[in-house]
Amino acid sequence: MKLPRRLRGVAYQTFYRLPHPVRRRLVRLIVPKYLVGAVTIVRDSEAAEPGRLLLLRQPPGRRWGLPAGLLKKAEAPAVGAARELAEESGVLLDPDALTPAVPNAIIHPKGWVDTVFLAEVPASTTPLVVDGGEVLEADWFHLDDLPPLTPNTALLLGVYGLGPLAVQQAS
Repeated sequence: MKLPRRLRGVAYQTFYRLPHPVRRRLVRLIVPKYLVGAVTIVRDSEAAEPGRLLLLRQPPGRRWGLPAGLLKKAEAPAVGAARELAEESGVLLDPDALTPAVPNAIIHPKGWVDTVFLAEVPASTTPLVVDGGEVLEADWFHLDDLPPLTPNTALLLGVYGLGPLAVQQAS
């Protein structure tokens, strides 16, 4: 059953205001096994180097992150990544249009695994649609002028040589 948009928005905002350890514990109560997520790094296919990146601002709304979410039971990672990308940003891509990043899986020390995919779309003709609950805002940012990122986003981008931690990750 899907909650009405307004109620879902209030639920997400309440959830994201909880301390991180409490949020993680709540998720583990619902999904008791190792959590597996799917993340998509979406670049603007029209932008000159260094390029532009699609980022989302989610509740509580202080920092920006990548389109991502947990995989459903028995869901293929590329399918989950495409689903989350569409749900969170309105960008519709076939799972076959996603390229597995190298490395494709990032294991986080706090108990989850992210499968990571790459995609490129033309920003000028790709509408961004957010629900105002789970995602407050979606926008394109130049790689050399990124907004404040969530810590996990900064770390993940750094693995792929992008963002403020790219140099630190490479060394």
